[in-house]
Amino acid sequence: MTAAALDCRTCGACCAYSAEWPRFSTEDDAALAAIPAGYVDDAAGRMRCEGDRCSALAGRIGEEVSCRVYAVRPEVCRTCEPGDPECLIARRRFGLPAAAAP
Repeated sequence: MTAAALDCRTCGACCAYSAEWPRFSTEDDAALAAIPAGYVDDAAGRMRCEGDRCSALAGRIGEEVSCRVYAVRPEVCRTCEPGDPECLIARRRFGLPAAAAP
């Protein structure tokens, strides 16, 4: 499987896998300030979640999704790559195939 075979815009599993996942780790104060406050859970040091789903995720998992804060998303979100081990774990949780349909 190639990364090109998986399209994040039709997945979103990584953004709804766990409320513990979108933690801030390498962001400086300026980067955190760029994220709209309504999407930040200051007390937990992460993105605000609704259940396990990041509140910045719009759309339906496995169909069509987008990130409301894509341009200023945290580093942990930037490092997740289509087809990497974390991606595949999240896709399995939602019953999504490990590869795109031919």
